[in-house]
Amino acid sequence: MVDPNFWAGKRVLLTGHTGFKGSWLTVWLAQMGAEISGYALAPERDDDMFRALDLPARLGGLLHHQLGDVRDLEALTQAVRHARPDIIFHMAAQPLVRRSYRMPVETFATNVQGTVHVLDAARAHDAVMAIVIITTDKVYENNGDEQAYAEDDRLGGHDPYAASKAMAELAVTAWRRSFYSAAGPAIATARAGNVIGGGDWSEDRLIADAMRAWRDDGELIIRNPHATRPWQHVTDPLRGYLMLAEALARDGARYAQAWNFGPDIHGVCDVQSVIERLAATMRQHDFAAQWRADPPADQPHEAARLELDCSKAREELRWRPRLDLDAALSRTAEWYRAQISGASPQALFDLTLAQIQLSC
Repeated sequence: MVDPNFWAGKRVLLTGHTGFKGSWLTVWLAQMGAEISGYALAPERDDDMFRALDLPARLGGLLHHQLGDVRDLEALTQAVRHARPDIIFHMAAQPLVRRSYRMPVETFATNVQGTVHVLDAARAHDAVMAIVIITTDKVYENNGDEQAYAEDDRLGGHDPYAASKAMAELAVTAWRRSFYSAAGPAIATARAGNVIGGGDWSEDRLIADAMRAWRDDGELIIRNPHATRPWQHVTDPLRGYLMLAEALARDGARYAQAWNFGPDIHGVCDVQSVIERLAATMRQHDFAAQWRADPPADQPHEAARLELDCSKAREELRWRPRLDLDAALSRTAEWYRAQISGASPQALFDLTLAQIQLSC
């Protein structure tokens, strides 16, 4: 369980607060009374969650909203100095696999050097208790078998995104051993599966692509219908990140390591199954929700199967997913339907809070 009393009054620096998961975490932290300093690029789209909720207006003095790039060490160091954080969550990233093929240099600069900048900026601030670095389930050397990857499995990465996140994991280990072994904040990494939920309009993401198509009465084209992934609602891994930060603050020597956060076995299924279930939900609310599979001939490499072994988080953090896949899809569809139907920022904020509270 997340302890709201722990977070009340805590100073939290959150990089990437304008992103999909960052926006959800910002709302959750503010609801518990944390003082949040956000450092991130501007949202790419007007309908992205951060702008759809108008979070600076909703949260007032609980959010210090600063636009900045984690590749800018001087600006980031100043942001850390100004925030004086107790806890740091590093979410800022170039998170898209297909974009990483088009923009590999930017991807490595953001995901590797940006992480190093966060770690180095934190060294100068003695009050930091814990740092949680968000990476991905794609950090593992995926050899295409039926294995569920555990935290001590080999790191790798075929595409620039996955490789850059694996390199970020290595950087965290180096910083922990080199600079924080005796003193300083406890640092952990968190590796989540495919996260879904309302407010994500990023390119080349399955649910976002579906909602864009169906909002406009179009047809969704899926490029890899048989790819299997661990699907989970955004509130499940975020609860894990919060619980991990609390554990690091209590006993950094024990918890400063890597952690998987993924669904149970029923949440691991292929893209076509997810779309069939989501389409059925949307059709109940007068959406045509048409789709077809049409894999492109020149499609870049993507792993056929990915599954996480989350037994360590279950046993040592007492974390476990709260939502099965049908519930996750239902809440995701509910959020998008509200936004597409023209719900006000306050109504979307209230819906976000309600879904968080159901997951606490």
